[in-house]
Amino acid sequence: MQNTATLHPPLTALSEDERLFRDSVYEFADREVRPLVREMDAQATIPPALIEKLFGLGVMGIEIPEVLGGGGATFFHSLLAVEALSRVDPSVGVFVDVQNTLFINALVRWGNDDIKRRYFPKLASEMVGAYALSEASSGSDAFALATRAVEQGDHWALSGRKLWITNGNEAGLFIVFANVNPEAGYRGITAFLVERGFPGFTVGKKEDKLGIRASSTCELLFDGCRVPRANVLGEVGKGYKTAIETLNEGRIGIGAQMIGLAQGALDHAIRYTKERKQFGKAIAEFQAVQHQLARAATELHAARLMVYEAARMRDAGRPFLTEAAMCKLFASEVAERVTSLAVNLYGGYGFVKDYPVEKLYRDAKIGQIYEGTSNLQLETIAKQVLR
Repeated sequence: MQNTATLHPPLTALSEDERLFRDSVYEFADREVRPLVREMDAQATIPPALIEKLFGLGVMGIEIPEVLGGGGATFFHSLLAVEALSRVDPSVGVFVDVQNTLFINALVRWGNDDIKRRYFPKLASEMVGAYALSEASSGSDAFALATRAVEQGDHWALSGRKLWITNGNEAGLFIVFANVNPEAGYRGITAFLVERGFPGFTVGKKEDKLGIRASSTCELLFDGCRVPRANVLGEVGKGYKTAIETLNEGRIGIGAQMIGLAQGALDHAIRYTKERKQFGKAIAEFQAVQHQLARAATELHAARLMVYEAARMRDAGRPFLTEAAMCKLFASEVAERVTSLAVNLYGGYGFVKDYPVEKLYRDAKIGQIYEGTSNLQLETIAKQVLR
C-alpha cells in the first residue's frame, strides 16, 4: 500500500476546486487507463472506447466556454489533467495535452466567432485536434516551412508534407502552417484549419517510436488541398505569431506531462523498495536507497513548482516565456533521472516489460526533444538572462 504522500503529491497552493479536479482525473486514469497501459504500448494505439471516455470525462475541451459545450475552466486546469493522466500513461497525457494546450488554446486566442461556433462543440464532444508545424527541414528552425498555400478564388490550395504530428491518426481537424508568400519569409506563414476529409489531404505513415507509443505520430500529405477562406486561423501572414505564442504555452504542457510521468515512476519505485527484500530487510531500509529517493522527490517537487508557476503566470496574463522554457527544460531532465533511478532500483525486473518502469523510462526521453529541444530552451533562457 502506498503512503498518503505518494498517492497525493504536494498541493503546491492548489485551490480546493483544483485539487478535486486533479484527483478526479487521476482516479479515472487509475481505473480506466492503467489496465490498458501495457496493451496500448504494445499495439501503439489508444482504443476508441477510451477516447470516448476521455470526452465523457470532460478533459478534451477544458478551456472551451461552457456555452459551446466545454468546461469553461483555465489553462491551469488543463495542466492538472495532463499531469494526472501522465502519472499512469504519458501517451494518454500528451493526447489530452495537444488537444488543450496547443489546439484548443490556439482557437481560443486566434479563432473568430464563426470558427468557434463551428468547431468548439465538436472538439468538446467528439473531435480530436492536431497541430501541424514540423517538416523534414523545419524542426528546431520552425519557420523554414516548405509547405505552400496558394489563393484560388474562394479557397486556398495547400501543398507540402508535415512530419511528427501528434494525434495525427485520431484527429479530425488540424491546424496546418503554410507559407502564402515565401519571398516574405516568416511573414508569409499562415495558419489554416484543415478537416480530415478535405480534398487533397491524406494522413500518411504512423511512426514506430521508442516511447509514448500509444500516442500517434504521423506524417501529413497535402496535394493541392482545398481549404475554405473561412478556415484561415487568425490573419493571413500572421501565422508565425500563432505558432510562437502557442508553442510557449505548449511547453508548459510538456512540463506537466514530465512531472506526471516522474511521479508515476517514483510511486512505483517507493512501493517496490518497500516490498523487495535483500539481506533480510526491505531495500527501502538501506540509507543509500533512502537518499536516492529523497533526492528524486526533492527534484520532482521543484519541477512541479516551476510548471505550476509558469501556468499561473500564463493565466494571470503575465509574461512567461522564460518560465515556460525553464519548466520544460528542468521537468524533462528530472523525468529522465527519476525514471532511470526507478529502473535501477527495480534491478533486473526494471529492464523487462513485465514491470512498469521500463516503459516510463522510454517515455521520458521525448521530453527533451519535442516542442523545443533542451538546447533551444537553454538558448531562450540565455537570451533572457543576458539581456
